[in-house]
This record gives sequence, structure tokens and C-alpha cells, in this order.
Amino acid sequence: MRRFDGDWRCLVLRAYRNWDFPKGQPEPGEELLQTALRETLEETGLSELELPWGEDYRETEPYAKAKVARFYLALSRQGEVSLPVSAELGRPEHHEFRWVPLDKAEELLAPRIWSMLRWAQSVVVKAG
Repeated sequence: MRRFDGDWRCLVLRAYRNWDFPKGQPEPGEELLQTALRETLEETGLSELELPWGEDYRETEPYAKAKVARFYLALSRQGEVSLPVSAELGRPEHHEFRWVPLDKAEELLAPRIWSMLRWAQSVVVKAG
């Protein structure tokens, strides 16, 4: 999450035609919050993330072969987004990124993520 001219926006990433949030698999012994922070760094180059809303999270309903994605809310006050080359793939994992207003993000994201958007919106609006 980041504020632009007083409005909250969320960072979304595009791989092929699919828009999503940063996410990935935990490494052995890694806590899931640490996985989220590491994956965000690896996929976006953003390292100075804060957790002003706490360590609460939400999970998607199972999708694509019973996967469940867990999402946390992090604040990014600074830093430029980059799409680093993945060592595994030899290219960036994503093709594009956008900072999208929360009320417009549903237009890009899959329905399985809409409940995450509503949760994020309720948390950041309530916090001010």
C-alpha cells in the first residue's frame, strides 16, 4: 500500500494477462510473513516495508489445484518499483506493475482476490 496525493493505492503485478499481488512459496523453515516480505522484495525491489496495521492476514479460497494465497498489508512509503530478473527464470517474473486505487483494482484483479481488496480498504480507511 502507498499513498499518492492522499489516496491509498495498492501495488499490482502483471504476468501475461493475469494481475495479482506479490506472492510465492516459503523457503524451508521460513515464517510466512517473512516469505511475504522476501517475495515482495524479489518481485518488486521494494525493501523498506512497514506493518503499521499489524501482522494480520487474509487467505484466498482454494484455487488452481487447491492453492491458497495468504496476503498481508504492508506500507511502502518510498522506493521505486523494479521488476528484477528472476534467477530461476532468467527474466522478470512479471511484465508490468501499477499502483492502483483500491476502488479500481477489481477491474484488473481476479475475483478470488476481491475479498482481499475489501479487507485492505476497510483496514486502511479505518486507520486513516
